[in-house]
Amino acid sequence: MDFFQSQDNARKMTGRLVVLFALAVLSLIVLTNLLVMFAFGYINSEVVVGESRTLSFDWNTFLLIGAGVIVIVGAASLYKMASLGSGGEAVAEMLGGRLIVDSSGDLNKQKVLNVVEEMAIASGTPVPPVYLLEDEEGINAFAAGLTPADAVIGVTRGCIDNLSREQLQGVIAHEFSHILNGDMRMNIRLIGLLHGILIIGLIGYFILRSGAGYGAHRVRRSSKDSNGGAILLLGLGLVVIGYAGTFFGNLIKAAVSRQREFLADASAVQFTRNPRGIAGALKRIGGSAYGSRIDNPAGSEVSHLLFGEGMRSLFATHPPLEKRIRRIEPDWDGQFDSSPPPAEEPAEAESATTVRPGPEAVAAAVITGSVLADGMNMNDRFGQVDAGLLASLQDRLKAIPATLQEAVHEPHGARGVIYLLLLSETDPAIRDQQLAFLKTASDDGVYQRLGQLIESVEAIRHGYRLILLDMCMPALRQLSPQQYQLFRDNVSHLIRIDRKVSLFEWSLQKILFHNLDSNFIKPRTSRARYHSYRRLTDEINLLLSALIHAGKQTGITPQQVIELAQASLPEVPLQLLEKKAIRLDRLDEALEKLRDLRPLLKPQLLKACAACITADQQYTATEAEFFRAIADTLDCPMPPIRLEVAEEDATF
Repeated sequence: MDFFQSQDNARKMTGRLVVLFALAVLSLIVLTNLLVMFAFGYINSEVVVGESRTLSFDWNTFLLIGAGVIVIVGAASLYKMASLGSGGEAVAEMLGGRLIVDSSGDLNKQKVLNVVEEMAIASGTPVPPVYLLEDEEGINAFAAGLTPADAVIGVTRGCIDNLSREQLQGVIAHEFSHILNGDMRMNIRLIGLLHGILIIGLIGYFILRSGAGYGAHRVRRSSKDSNGGAILLLGLGLVVIGYAGTFFGNLIKAAVSRQREFLADASAVQFTRNPRGIAGALKRIGGSAYGSRIDNPAGSEVSHLLFGEGMRSLFATHPPLEKRIRRIEPDWDGQFDSSPPPAEEPAEAESATTVRPGPEAVAAAVITGSVLADGMNMNDRFGQVDAGLLASLQDRLKAIPATLQEAVHEPHGARGVIYLLLLSETDPAIRDQQLAFLKTASDDGVYQRLGQLIESVEAIRHGYRLILLDMCMPALRQLSPQQYQLFRDNVSHLIRIDRKVSLFEWSLQKILFHNLDSNFIKPRTSRARYHSYRRLTDEINLLLSALIHAGKQTGITPQQVIELAQASLPEVPLQLLEKKAIRLDRLDEALEKLRDLRPLLKPQLLKACAACITADQQYTATEAEFFRAIADTLDCPMPPIRLEVAEEDATF
């Protein structure tokens, strides 16, 4: 699957959604006008045309009612989208989901937490929080959010109790496809737009409930005064129009989501390299008495987000199970799986209880691989799950000390891990200053947690720094706004204590703030404002020069590197800037502008970036972290790169 093409298609699909929404609103305007004019007799006169008679509408009233419908529908849609502006958490809570903070001894909860964590790390996205719909027995799941930074994964109790690890991995891979392919923002907007369409019917219900007594009383008092009856007729008519809105809503959901489900199924197979997983999950849905049913009343609003059909509808939001299975397994025998739920797998039970290796395992761990394979072809990996990494990730995560594994999953420990990563490794005096600052500035309990980590973890190999950062994200999202602001300020101060910023410090700060600010500060979202590189030449030169100076080029001059990058961006006049001309604040500004490139323009830019850091056939931990920070800022998820060389962090 082409990540950039999928992102572009998602934007085009959003445009298609707006057109369908406009047509639906136009239909509601016509129906509402006809209803009001019929109920209240807004007809001017009978106009004689030849031998026939025709009715003439009051066009001023028609336009006034049309404007009213637009305002009501638009306001309802904007209100709903604003209420979902906090990201995926709002959708999960609307469905009655509860955040899984830890497994609490429930091996099925541990299983889904492990699978989500592995899938996120293998795809280069921050680990999303997981919500459990405890009361739902159907086998279903969803991904919701506006960006990967505020995404959540939701699973039903039936999903984690009835699926094996292999099948659950297929379902979670399907949901990560929606995260990576840009479907989530479109789905959130769809919820808001459909709420606007349905608001007319809700108004009708309100009129019927609040005006029935009044209308009946008026009708009894005077047969000459028909306003009460007209109000009742209006309310009843609006309810009927509400059903028309439901019709349009289901039609729109079916039009925009069914093909995306086929794409997500195919992506799940590609990500896991295991068609049995997702096919097995679909077969278990077909064989379950509950199927994929969602009983929560809000399920109808989010049916297009779900893994399986949440409820029966005239226009299904998902393709039939049989079609989905046969696309994955063409030789399927047609039999669904109604066998008892699988017994807990030994590997899962072990992952929740095993004592992991000590600190020396992390310090000595070696991450190997082909730089040419992973570096020069990096553009093929954006928005993909590294299936090779996914297969080995369980063992890699077990190499992280148990102390760190426990810490990253709770808020105090997660802050302690981030502070630990920022402590100076080479200058004891600076390290002492950082610790003295944290002792007085950090929240209660955080400094003590950091002290425990320092005692138990002597060294963290560079190749694990990004993994630990990703693993901390769900716990850090549990902070209050005040706690996050203090944490954010402390991170910035720790970096500034030595009066210089290493590339690792800049990269960590960039990744951390980019993914967490969206939950606490609500920064602006990217827009495809730039349809060419022409207005961004200075920003591109600054970015590529920073990448070249970040590494120690071996066997090749910086000028030769910029010439290699030129081959990827032939329409941009590239120029190598001197190292002293590169300031990190200017780099921040440049990336903010480059973030607004059209999706299909980003591959060539990232290919040029890759050329700058792999020109010498080496790809260091510092360069990997720098490149990941750039990719994150450009909203392009980048899976971890297997590394051959680690070196001291560079600075600007």
